[in-house]
Amino acid sequence: MSARFSLSRIVAGLLISGGLCGGLTACGTSAIADLPGTPSVTTAQIALAGGSPSVALRICDGLVVKQPNDTAALVCRGDALVALGRNAEATPSYQAALRANPHALGAEIGLGRIALQTDAARAEALFLRALSDEPRNATALNDLGIARDLQGRHAEAQTAYGEAIAAAPDMRAAQVNLALSLAMSGKSGEAIRIIQPIASRADATERERHDLAAVLAMDGKNEEAERLLRSDLSSEQADEAVAGYRSLQPH
Repeated sequence: MSARFSLSRIVAGLLISGGLCGGLTACGTSAIADLPGTPSVTTAQIALAGGSPSVALRICDGLVVKQPNDTAALVCRGDALVALGRNAEATPSYQAALRANPHALGAEIGLGRIALQTDAARAEALFLRALSDEPRNATALNDLGIARDLQGRHAEAQTAYGEAIAAAPDMRAAQVNLALSLAMSGKSGEAIRIIQPIASRADATERERHDLAAVLAMDGKNEEAERLLRSDLSSEQADEAVAGYRSLQPH
């Protein structure tokens, strides 16, 4: 389960993930041949991390046919389906993992992430359940922060992000989400200080640059935000994005 889960991606989906390959034809079965060793859960996770969820799904489907109660394979299958946008199919896979192992952390987090799209309170409960099994799990803490932000409980969200960062100091997703949460609660100056160094790194992702633009827009720095976005988007798209980000400003 990737730790890089973005508050802004969820918010954008509620107002508006990027570019994952959507089918075996597009991904190409040759990708399987490039993965090391006999196909396994590890092989599938490598494919998923490399942006080939369809390859990961094909591997996990084969593993689950052989071992229907393989918790790791069921969770990985759910993760691949989520990456493909097939949440309704991912849910039974996570539920099967929990039947096989009631403490399957990845399944609890996976179900929580699906719930974030429609029911942040239910998502929060699922992340808390995961944390009852592993209290310092940085991924669950980061996602708990997102669930609380979506319910408007920014101070509690910031506490969760802080705990995630304490558990995993290099976790950029939690740092970015903390900055976004601070901006949404009117602390844009502090938010900019956190996110600007991340978005300015040579290995910064497009998402991180856009998250900085969101924080700038919430601080009223619209022209600066638009300039940043126009390196990746058309002028019309940048203007639309800034308008959406400004709507997140605290009132």
